[in-house]
Amino acid sequence: MIPIAKKIRVLIAKPGLDGHDRGAKVVARALRDAGMEVIYTGLRQTPEDIVEAAIQEDVDAIGLSCLSGAHMTLFPEVVKLLKKRKSGDILVAGGGIIPEEDVPKLKKAGIKVVFGPGTPLRDIVAFFETAGKGA
Repeated sequence: MIPIAKKIRVLIAKPGLDGHDRGAKVVARALRDAGMEVIYTGLRQTPEDIVEAAIQEDVDAIGLSCLSGAHMTLFPEVVKLLKKRKSGDILVAGGGIIPEEDVPKLKKAGIKVVFGPGTPLRDIVAFFETAGKGA
């Protein structure tokens, strides 16, 4: 019997009070169209909600989107909570309106990659394909 490859599972989340989710939905659709299983949490999620959903859904990666400016608080909190729940192997990517000077700080806090406005969808898909395969 030929083994069936496990689909990459990605959770897309909008933490905080940011009410703009068009970009997150576009990314979710691109990942789905690339053959991944995508779980979209909807708007206004707490870091605790996001981590709980990621663990329950057994995802390989989380994509966080933030346009409100709260990324320096919310993104690291998700990473911290994942580690606390012994799920630090779930990769976390960020995206949205994030100043260039914040990117190194976010990476130091455990965010693997930060996608800014205008990032080609193929680049985002390629990251999650690689991340989902454990590379």
